[in-house]
This record gives sequence, C-alpha cells and structure tokens, in this order.
Amino acid sequence: MSTLDDVGLTDSPFSDFLGFELLLDEEDRELLSRVRAFTTREIEPVINDYWTRAEFPHQLVEGLAELGIAGLAYDGPGCPNRGALVDGMVAMELGRIDPSIATFMGVHGGLAMGSINLCGSDEQRERWLPAMARMELIGAFGLTEPDVGSAISAGLATSARRDGDDWILNGEKKWIGNAAFADLVVIWARDEADGQVKGFVVEKDTEGMTFDKQEDKIALRVVQNAEIHLHDVRVPEANRLQRAESFRSTADVLRVTRMGVAWQAAGCARGAFEHALRYTKAREQFGRPIASFQLVQDLLVKMLGNVTASTAMNVRASQLQDAGLLRDEHASLCKVHATVRMREAVGWAREVLGGNGILLEHHVGRFVADAEAIYSYEGTREINTLIVGRAITGESAFV
Repeated sequence: MSTLDDVGLTDSPFSDFLGFELLLDEEDRELLSRVRAFTTREIEPVINDYWTRAEFPHQLVEGLAELGIAGLAYDGPGCPNRGALVDGMVAMELGRIDPSIATFMGVHGGLAMGSINLCGSDEQRERWLPAMARMELIGAFGLTEPDVGSAISAGLATSARRDGDDWILNGEKKWIGNAAFADLVVIWARDEADGQVKGFVVEKDTEGMTFDKQEDKIALRVVQNAEIHLHDVRVPEANRLQRAESFRSTADVLRVTRMGVAWQAAGCARGAFEHALRYTKAREQFGRPIASFQLVQDLLVKMLGNVTASTAMNVRASQLQDAGLLRDEHASLCKVHATVRMREAVGWAREVLGGNGILLEHHVGRFVADAEAIYSYEGTREINTLIVGRAITGESAFV
C-alpha cells in the first residue's frame, strides 16, 4: 500500500493531513505539483501588492496558460479532460495561495468555458473552447443583475428579442468577474417571445455593451468585477448557445461550478491555516514559541479539522461528478459546509496572529477578507441550504 513517503509527495502541503493527493494518479499529482510551484514562486510574492491596489496581474496569465488548467475537467475541443477530482484539487491549490486568482480561473475556466461546453453547439465549442483553454481568449459569465441575486431564476430582467438573424439584448448585469477585460462574455437573458432564459456569447467591443469597473471592494480585490450595461446590443444567432433553452441550462453550469467554489473555500481555509501555523512556530512570547501554548494548539487543530472535513466532502462529491452522479443538492451541501467551515477557520487564524492578523504582510488578513466573498457567491448559505432541505424532505421552503 502506498504511503505519503513512497509516492513522491515531498512538496505536498502539511495541511493535506490525510494525504488526499494519494487519490490522484502520478500524472495528476505532477500537475498539482507544477501548479504549486508556479503559485508559490510567481503569485504569492506579488499578490498582496495587487490586492492592495485592486489590480489584476495580467503578466501571470501566460504562466497560468502554460499549466494547462483552464477548463481542466471538460471534455470539449482543446480541453484537458482530466476529471472533476483533479480539477477540484487544482482549484483548492490556487485558493490556498490566493482566492482571487482561484476565482479568476473559476470564472474563466469554470463558468464561461462550462457554459460553452455544456450549452454550445459542436461548432461553437470548436470555435471558442480551444482558444479559451490556451487562455488566448478570456471569458466572463453574466448572470447576476443589480436588483436580483438569489431570485435570479424567476427575476432575471435582461431581455433578448429576435430580429431576423440577430438578437437584441437590453439590460444590466452586476458582479461580473473578469468582465473588465474579458474577450467573451456569456450573457444570460430572457427571450421576450417565450419567456425562457437563453445564453449568448457577446464578444469584446460589441457596440452597445459597456462596463463600469466595481470599486472599493473589501474582498477578492484582485478580481476585476464590473457592471455591464447592455443597450440594444446586437448578437448574431450564431452566438446564441444552441443547447441553452431555459434556466435549467444555467443551473446545469452552476451545479458544476458550485463544486469549484466549495474547493476554493477549502483552499482559502488551508491557506489561512498554513500561514497561521508558520507564524506560531516563529512568534515567541514569554520566552517560547506560541505554538507550544495549549490554547493556540486548540485553534490550530480546529482549523485543520475544518480543512480536512471540507476536503473529504469535496473529494467524494467530485468522485460522484466524475461518475456522472452529482446532483444539485450534493454540490449545495459541499458549498454550504466548506464556506461555513472556511469562515470559522480564517477567523481562528486571525485570532492566532493577534494584532498582526490584520497586516497583509502576514497574508492571513487577505484570506479573512476574501472569505467573505466566497461565502456569498454561487448561491448564499441560505439558498444552498434550502436546495438540500428540499432534497431531504421533499418539501420546498423557497418563498
């Protein structure tokens, strides 16, 4: 039987307490190792500066592209097709170093590429996915609107009207990650003719589509969110996602990407825990490292327990996803559990650091702030709880 010592996991984080990476084959472990090396060498040393300035490190995109992790789980043209489990562990690895970069990749490789892969025609998948997998084209996903978030399935107001061989889009979108610089934006709009929600790929610089970058965020400051204004935007029928005929298509995308957020949450908790543990070994009070204090060890073990439990749940759900058995309630339970446990863990990490916990130089403060965004997006705790509650009781408690 393999052990942690004989399978070459020498660079595995100490937060992988139960050796979950052993579930991956050698090729996937090597990929995870490359991601770890890149994020540690290229992202961690610079990310606090970009976080402070609320700017995106565009120079890192080339290195991320070379890793070959965009659309990692998908089987579409040009996509890596490596499966949900390794995709999740890569998302956790990115989140462990920086949740903003994990979110950037989740929007591009998860939501945007996922929409095209799951809802696009064969021609559309061939047209866009290979370039997106190479990150030559960056994608965004436009669903949320200024006046509606959780109730988007019934309240989506952005409209689409057929006009010959084109569609005319009008409306507003908000909180759209990557939108400030994306090449392709997947816009979800309600067809005026049949009332159904349909998806459209709107290309950069399309007339009538404008952006306002959202400023003054206290979380995921590196992610470039924007409000999108659509005024008589003309989109050809060839850019309507041909397999998206209702909001159910959107939900199919969100089920998969919600698992990605659960993995990001586990990564955010891991990052905070690891920085806290390192700090307690270096920080001395009363003539000894604070890691030797009982109350500090109590907090460290609770953090590790949260990280390990969330990872275990995510692993099983990703295995179900790879087997084609993942249901909405599975992804929702993982998202609820991982984000709640993440919030606890980053709070304990900040507690361990005392006053130093609010200084970016120790990194933990960034994880504390970023956790607040991860806690809410891709379905709030309350909405995901009701999805699971409906599944286990047979009763819908949605208003």
